[in-house]
Amino acid sequence: MRHRDELELRWSARWSLTSRILAVNILALAMLAGSFFWLDSYRIRLLDERLAQTQTEAALIASALDGVGGAERERLAVELGESSRNRIRIYAQEGPLLLDSWALGPPTYEMRDPATEPWKRHVARWMDQAIETVVGAERLPPYPDPAVDTLSKWPSAVAARDGNPESSRLMLAEDRTPMVAAAVRMQDEDGAVLLVTGNARDIRGNVRDERLRLAIIIAIAALISVLLSLFLARTIVRPLRRLALAAQRVRLGRAREVVVPRLPSRRDEIGLLARALSDMSQALRLRIDATEAFAADVAHELKNPLASLHSAVDSLSRVDDPELQRQLLDVIRDDARRLDRLITDIADASRLDAELSRADFEIVDIGRLVETILAAREARGLDGNVKIAFARPRLGAARVLGDESRLARVIGNLLDNAVSFSPENGIVRIGATGDGENVVVTVEDEGPGVPSDIRDEIFLRFHSIRPEKEDFGKHSGLGLAIAKTIVEGHDGTIRVEDRDDSSRGARFVIILPMAS
Repeated sequence: MRHRDELELRWSARWSLTSRILAVNILALAMLAGSFFWLDSYRIRLLDERLAQTQTEAALIASALDGVGGAERERLAVELGESSRNRIRIYAQEGPLLLDSWALGPPTYEMRDPATEPWKRHVARWMDQAIETVVGAERLPPYPDPAVDTLSKWPSAVAARDGNPESSRLMLAEDRTPMVAAAVRMQDEDGAVLLVTGNARDIRGNVRDERLRLAIIIAIAALISVLLSLFLARTIVRPLRRLALAAQRVRLGRAREVVVPRLPSRRDEIGLLARALSDMSQALRLRIDATEAFAADVAHELKNPLASLHSAVDSLSRVDDPELQRQLLDVIRDDARRLDRLITDIADASRLDAELSRADFEIVDIGRLVETILAAREARGLDGNVKIAFARPRLGAARVLGDESRLARVIGNLLDNAVSFSPENGIVRIGATGDGENVVVTVEDEGPGVPSDIRDEIFLRFHSIRPEKEDFGKHSGLGLAIAKTIVEGHDGTIRVEDRDDSSRGARFVIILPMAS
């Protein structure tokens, strides 16, 4: 698998996407060009059929001329040559030419001189030779044109005289026209040999016509394939290149300057990729802004206790009164505890997103989780004189998919918040219900409530509104921000609203998807 991936990467590095699209389309055309091999077999089949036909005609002509002599044989040879479009020659057994139908009558086919032909035919012959070379066609022997015409000049006639059944031949004229020659030994008393030669120019013309049609089809298909490949490459490669350049600029650290094209007109996978990259870069930009803002807030929040601690330490060295020294030491201890609490909460908040992305969610029963939290709080005495009332849902009615420890922290933060704002002997009510799609967790207190104009701000980091009875610095202002991050990491929502019964107090509502 690794070796195959390396080969794919190496191949991808050498070939651009445009080149690969062109190569794939041209490959299909190359397979179509293989039809030239089929045309060559078609040519050979036609020539073999013509050769067999000429052999049959030679046998019939020999039978017709046997027993006929003198002027009658000459007349009959001319007529048979004209009707079969062949040249008929008769040789004596010793070799001299006895009869030639072309010497007695008009030629039945044309023998062309390449030197006098136009350039188009030279090109056609060159293409024939090139294609036959590519397909590996058998090379035919040259067609003889002897100055002194004798039997020994014709292998077919020699074979027929010697009784060899292979007395037909395919040959190639000087203008690359296929020629057929078939010889038959006559049955008359002197053992003469009849030679029939024919021109297969019609076969060559048919094959050339088919090659021309096929070449035109391939040329048109190649042009269309190239144009379509370039169009396809343009519609794919150009937007991908734009997206790659934008991603490169983001990688180089100029995310705020980058506008990743969303390609709204594209409804294909590239459009989806463009919008995904745009959303990703926007999320990255927001994350960078949030990180910078968080760093600035952390610096500000740490600066206050550090300034107080620095002032107390400086004052401690100049104060001799034991009572004032004790007070300064108390301030130093409070500031140290405040710094420790701030650093702990800041560390939790900074790594919360990463931990949630790696967490393995399991089914959590919210009812049982709340009962466990309440039992632990009661054992530790965290609720003071505030009572907590829990309406326990039926078993399995409020189950979600999530991280149990993180969800416990959310509920614990909301309970701490509700208890701190509740009056003496107040009641905090918590409920958990399922509606078939979501689990709704509510935490209500009897405190002063949250003004409607700041209900969104209380979930911001380091934004803290504490009751007047509470000492300053006991909370970092990250509790509700952490709770919101955890809930949203579970695909849920959290909000604060007024209580349904019109009583005084705040009502926090968490909505989480119910586990199937």
